[in-house]
Amino acid sequence: MHVLILGGTAEARRLAELLHGVPGLELTSSLAGRVAGPRPLPGDTRIGGFGGADGLTAWLREHGVDAVVDATHPFAETISHHAARAAAIARVPLLALRRPGWVPEAGDRWHEVGSLAEAARALPALGRRVFLTTGRLGLAAFADLDDLWFLVRSVDAPQPPHPPRMEILLDRGPFTLDGERELLRRHRVDVVVTKDSGGAATAPKLTAAREAGLPVVVVRRPPAPQGVPVVPTPEDDAAHRVREALREASSRNR
Repeated sequence: MHVLILGGTAEARRLAELLHGVPGLELTSSLAGRVAGPRPLPGDTRIGGFGGADGLTAWLREHGVDAVVDATHPFAETISHHAARAAAIARVPLLALRRPGWVPEAGDRWHEVGSLAEAARALPALGRRVFLTTGRLGLAAFADLDDLWFLVRSVDAPQPPHPPRMEILLDRGPFTLDGERELLRRHRVDVVVTKDSGGAATAPKLTAAREAGLPVVVVRRPPAPQGVPVVPTPEDDAAHRVREALREASSRNR
């Protein structure tokens, strides 16, 4: 049985670790290639795009893939829709692995928006010194806000267009609460912008913002493609389903 994991997240890595070495299971993890120098993964790894849904369909057929797990970032909307279409055409089961989104707590000053463009429109009324934690892609949405100052944190350096008044902080989570408190204090941040990525690795910024009484602009995540089953964890959900499918396949082949 050949399983393709569309990865790039901590959950995808954990799923690969759980499935690597399972008898009768061939495992391939696919990375988009947007982050330089990714850490090695268990099993086979391919890097780069597939060429849209049609290219992914052809790859699934050519490599005899029996199941696909979409464990991409919750905001990787394009590849998720390509995976749904390709899996349907190739008649391959598809499972989406999505960490739960964040939930506001007492004291949070969240301003939920539907896009980066909406986040940019909301900022001038909320603050002047922005901690922008949405990654290096999509900075064009903030490029016209020349009256605001931005601290942009990302794994790799962003490319133009981006805000004209900007300091870049290259860093990779997980982040600590003490570190986030100090970052907000040192840079005199008065508003935070984040995507609702969920998970614990980058959540401390929300706690630090709550403690400081800062507004947080939260970009809502897009829904998974219609009809695709979604599970929240690698350990109890995704790995279990893959192993069950492997046992069913083995039984049919006896």
